Amino acid sequence: MKYFASVFLIVVSVFTIHSQTYEVGGFIGGANYIGDIGKTNYIAPNDVVVGGVFKWNRSERHAFRASILVGNISADDADSDESRRQQRGYSFKNTITELSVGIEYTFWEFNMYRGQPVSTPYLYSGITYFNYDALYKRNGSDIIVEYDQAGTFAIPMVVGFKTTVGTKLVLGLEVGARYTFTDNLDGSNPVKGLADETALKFGNTNSDDWYVFTGATLTFTFGRKPCYCNF
Repeated sequence: MKYFASVFLIVVSVFTIHSQTYEVGGFIGGANYIGDIGKTNYIAPNDVVVGGVFKWNRSERHAFRASILVGNISADDADSDESRRQQRGYSFKNTITELSVGIEYTFWEFNMYRGQPVSTPYLYSGITYFNYDALYKRNGSDIIVEYDQAGTFAIPMVVGFKTTVGTKLVLGLEVGARYTFTDNLDGSNPVKGLADETALKFGNTNSDDWYVFTGATLTFTFGRKPCYCNF
């Protein structure tokens, strides 16, 4: 976590040196995963995610964005609508700590200095790196346990809606799916020292896992009145 915090502070410092208006605040919401255990719903938050968000508003239509989010994910075959999963009876829990940087695009111009409320839908994408617990299913049992720590990249695909609250606050609501480059958030395809243990694998090992963060951001804006004329 200290590594993620250091990188986040460096990114914020680089942006704010030249920034004219920027935002800093928090994110709170729910998390769910999509993979080989439990429900197959795309948006079904059942665990908590919290974190911090920073934005550098570089024009009325786009902003550079960085965030650190920490969330839990879990699933249980007993909650699935598929009879095969219900009979199998696997379950797991995991913790994700992610650092994400990218660009947020607004559908309409978002100028907080017009002297009136402003709102717009937006899209965000970029690159995410996250740490998670490496899991595996003990051979001959249905128990999934942690054996190491691992990290990999993901592609965030976020859609949201934001609006100004007064003159200094921006409230956003968003749903963000992350396509990960791992199939082991649920222990179905062990990595590192257990990568060659085929007897420990289950489910569709050709399909990587997803996780989804759904929630709200509340950011405080400050800085000089922008001049969107150079970039």
